[in-house]
Amino acid sequence: MPRITLTDVVDIISKSGTPKATKVNQIKYRQAYSPQTDFYKPLREWIVSIHQKNHPKNQLGDVLKFLTDEKKIKNYPKAISGYEKWWGRKVISWNSSFSAVYSYQNIDIGINPELGVVVDGVPYLIKLYLKDEHLHKLRVDVILALMQFALSSGAPDDCKMAILDVRNGKLFCASYDSASLEKLMRMVNAELAYVAALWDQI
Repeated sequence: MPRITLTDVVDIISKSGTPKATKVNQIKYRQAYSPQTDFYKPLREWIVSIHQKNHPKNQLGDVLKFLTDEKKIKNYPKAISGYEKWWGRKVISWNSSFSAVYSYQNIDIGINPELGVVVDGVPYLIKLYLKDEHLHKLRVDVILALMQFALSSGAPDDCKMAILDVRNGKLFCASYDSASLEKLMRMVNAELAYVAALWDQI
């Protein structure tokens, strides 16, 4: 059973025609995941560690001391600054995260929010978006709909599903009513049906 990521789903939905088929082909035949090629892995893990250990905001920048990759050293500070901006004066404590898998037409989507935190008394599950590419509304809606659908049943009461545009310090929260969520999930399922139909033919 093919397994794809939230990012894969958004990339597929964002394209049409031949580029959509090309993206599915790229996903099927790409190299297996390697931590060495995951550009933002050290920063994601550092942010998680900061909250798990209840360290102060001013230690976020310490991750730069452990880097040797010049591209990371040049790129990370903007993301760190954006995360500090979002953190601001909020009281944030670790509340553990968890993952889920959404399956449709034999396609699995791994849904893995990095942060399970309580922010000013409210529980959140937060997906970190670290890329420099603009976070379009479609991308936000698809990610949040899948998070809300797949994670809500196992989350704490009143838990908010969110995606954080780290560089811009902007948090987007899921607030879909049942009709809106159903509409978004129908769109996702249609795209997954397309992926499933194409997968064995390429």
